[in-house]
Amino acid sequence: MLFVDNTQTDPHLNLALEEYLLRHAATDQPLLLFYINQPAVIIGRNQNTLEEIDPDFIKANGIHVVRRLSGGGAVFHDLGNLNFSFITPSRQDLHNFVKFTEPVVAVLRQLGVAAELRGKSDIFAEGKKISGNAQYVTQQRMFSHGTLLFDTDIPTMLKALNPRQAVIESRAVQSVRNFVVNIRELLAKDMDILTFRQTLLDGIFGGGPVATYELDAAAWAGVEKLADERYRTWAWNYGRSPQFNARHQEDLPGGKVDVRFQVENGRILSCKIYGNFSGRQPIAELEARLTGLRYDRDSLIDTLTQIELSQYLGDVDTAAFLAIF
Repeated sequence: MLFVDNTQTDPHLNLALEEYLLRHAATDQPLLLFYINQPAVIIGRNQNTLEEIDPDFIKANGIHVVRRLSGGGAVFHDLGNLNFSFITPSRQDLHNFVKFTEPVVAVLRQLGVAAELRGKSDIFAEGKKISGNAQYVTQQRMFSHGTLLFDTDIPTMLKALNPRQAVIESRAVQSVRNFVVNIRELLAKDMDILTFRQTLLDGIFGGGPVATYELDAAAWAGVEKLADERYRTWAWNYGRSPQFNARHQEDLPGGKVDVRFQVENGRILSCKIYGNFSGRQPIAELEARLTGLRYDRDSLIDTLTQIELSQYLGDVDTAAFLAIF
């Protein structure tokens, strides 16, 4: 096995690096990749991004949103979260999470953490979850990757992943703490995440020499290209979300407004607006202006600020109408 020494913290680049190694690594040996990300919500391949995040909190706190190749649920990464990925030159161990979590569990136990694999793909310690794992396969290779909650900011994690407009209270944070725990809290001897990373690396390689796989300038250029073409794009991170329908209604000063819309590939495919409001212009004109827009706050604001909504909905302002969405 070869270790890919990586100190990048850009989640777009780290997920691109993982995919690049999966598809283009010039070796037949298994690879081990570690990465630590800046605060980010990492969305599962088949998830609807907008159902997994609080977009206002995400934007206000500069949290990245990136979709990964593997399936499963959304997870929160920050600088207190260590991620590992085993990349193998064959697909024979697909669904064999024991093989890929066992080396990690062994090191945790050496550190005094009573870790164990539970269910199909989660690592628990003292009855609480400390790691979730997922896999992705191509025709020739696969990776099995996982998170390790080492010193993650759990209140921020909860707010980033929590359904929008929910009230976050201390008891909600405590509820999450009853289910997950940071590894650092379980250690007999304290250490920072970089020391933990090195300890895990040494343990996986049995304390012997750590052979490395080096990426040359051309390979890094390929990683950057992949990050730009996939992981930094709205089309991948938001637009790839499955089709869904939504209905939101609100009592506004001009009357009740009931908005029903369909979103496909991250855009408003169709929109109908009902209610007992009074406007001078046909509501179909406003519906047509909204159809085709990206279903995100910035796109809606850009369009709505150019429209005199009172012509269609009576006594209403942009902020009030936007809140319905």
